[in-house]
Amino acid sequence: MSKVIMIQGTMSNAGKSLVVTGLCRIFHQDGYRVAPFKSQNMALNSYITKEGLEMGRAQVMQAQAAGIEPQVCMNPILLKPTNDIGSQVIVNGTAIGNMPAKEYFSYKTRLIPDILKAFQKLEEQADIIVIEGAGSPAEINLKQNDIVNMGMAKMVNAPVLLVGDIDRGGVFAQLLGTLLLLEDEEKSRVKGLLINKFRGDASILDPGIKMLEEKGKIPVSGVIPYMRVQLEDEDSLTEKFEQKKEALLDLAVIRYPRISNFTDFDVFERMDEVSVRYVTSVEELHHPDMIFLPGTKNTMGDLKWMRQNGLEAAIKKMSNEIPVFGICGGFQMLGMHLEDPLSLEEGGTLRGMELLPSTTVLEEEKIRKQVERTFPELTGTLSALTGENIKGYEIHMGRTVCENGETPGTVLQEQNVYGSYIHGIFDAGDLAVTLLQALAKKKGIDYEPGAVMDYEQFKESQFDLLADTLREYLNMDEIYGMLQEAEYDRR
Repeated sequence: MSKVIMIQGTMSNAGKSLVVTGLCRIFHQDGYRVAPFKSQNMALNSYITKEGLEMGRAQVMQAQAAGIEPQVCMNPILLKPTNDIGSQVIVNGTAIGNMPAKEYFSYKTRLIPDILKAFQKLEEQADIIVIEGAGSPAEINLKQNDIVNMGMAKMVNAPVLLVGDIDRGGVFAQLLGTLLLLEDEEKSRVKGLLINKFRGDASILDPGIKMLEEKGKIPVSGVIPYMRVQLEDEDSLTEKFEQKKEALLDLAVIRYPRISNFTDFDVFERMDEVSVRYVTSVEELHHPDMIFLPGTKNTMGDLKWMRQNGLEAAIKKMSNEIPVFGICGGFQMLGMHLEDPLSLEEGGTLRGMELLPSTTVLEEEKIRKQVERTFPELTGTLSALTGENIKGYEIHMGRTVCENGETPGTVLQEQNVYGSYIHGIFDAGDLAVTLLQALAKKKGIDYEPGAVMDYEQFKESQFDLLADTLREYLNMDEIYGMLQEAEYDRR
């Protein structure tokens, strides 16, 4: 039976994913077989395993920090919002359909056997399982039949560390208010409190921490500083969307309402003199060196959004001067037409951006696979990518056909416009640097980023930095004690 510990938060984006990732790395460094687990994740950033199954990218990142291959049992339920009131429900890596929130709320308890089976599979492999909650355990309207916060902790008898975000203010009220709204049995599971994202001298918090411990009757197990680690963000609360400053080489990513898999552009964010800006209007677009159309959970709806706010017209005009690259849903938008005969999104037929000679028909079956390919012969600005190796994955509902009746290959190109279904297409080797140097050459400047670490090595270095920081600011003796006590209680 594995040792277990659970990280819950006072709100979304309090730092749960980061703490789980860091603890996975610490336990891995200390010689344990460790695995992450999140029973239910709501996110539009997803990943395809070697088996062709879909899971949330946060658990992928945590698995990588733990030094193990991502498995769908680490995230048995994934919800991908399709609109403001409903989501696609993915169970054990396979979509079972779309559900309005109210319907899923009634349905979710049927998935408890799937959750426990997935957890038990991890127990066969891991000495320690680090569990992540979702949102807050004190959401009174969601507490009934909970399967992801205290309900999950109860299923596996896990101790809980509760994380609050001081950067947003009111951290003492966050933590005490959450404890106040928990039932006695739930509160008894909380073994430690964590204050996250603190800037400055932690000693000034001492009076607040003393009162917090007196009123909450639970120790503060760490004050974590605001960290500058570069790791994937899970959802639309990411701070990277706030980046507005333009650098020597400026990349614009269109941030539509249902943007997904924006992790495709993380590889560029570690480069010197490069800006990655997420753009929602023509006024924000300015004059970038390249435009990316990312993935989306609603291709037709987000294309209509661009059409209505003028971004489509601006991008089409700019495509005469600079490269435009669409990935997955962004690739589909660039074609001549989008057809939705089964009304999976908006229904009917929608004119595309007419920048690529292709048509996409949305189909119920989702394409899910990892791929290893090479760039075909490209012309124009990105010709330097020709023949370079690609390692990524495809995940899309829809089949695209060129005007000549053929299926497009790895990349479809028409003048300055490029499209591909492959997520992570620029992650391998020096592809990102090669692309940036091609943009610089077009701009008439030299670009040498200096010693650039391989992206996978870079991520490993960030996991180590995160672990080193948490070791310094968390009471790891207390946390190991919680694991030991939990193991005894579970037996």
